[in-house]
Amino acid sequence: MNNDPVTIEEILRTARTVAVVGMSGKPSRASFNIGKYLAAHGYRVLPVNPVLKEVLGMPCYPDLDAADKAARAETGAGIDLVDVFRASEHVPALVDDVIRLKIPYLWLQDEVVNDEAVARARAAGVKCVQNDCVYRQHMARPGLRAP
Repeated sequence: MNNDPVTIEEILRTARTVAVVGMSGKPSRASFNIGKYLAAHGYRVLPVNPVLKEVLGMPCYPDLDAADKAARAETGAGIDLVDVFRASEHVPALVDDVIRLKIPYLWLQDEVVNDEAVARARAAGVKCVQNDCVYRQHMARPGLRAP
């Protein structure tokens, strides 16, 4: 399953609030650095990790439900993009949450692949990218900031 360049561009240009699922508190981890990068480039980042209380001074949420509730309480709008740093076997349950919460975009980072779950998300109207890096794609578009 190939990623559509138009979808990538749309996600990066329209998403405002990003739930980073599996965001680590360790500076050596990609999820930490990519979450930090997104926040520095105008995205509202909601770290999702049930074992952490805070990452980079941002409150950390145990799951997508809690993160979406917090986003709605603060801005009146929910999560726009779920950026996944979890193993591929966790994707089907995350897709269930994305569909139920009506989150429009799902991004699975490098080496996170689940064709069946992505097909189910797409059938429900969720625009998806898998096995690609949001940081790398954003960096390829100089001057791009969240709307």
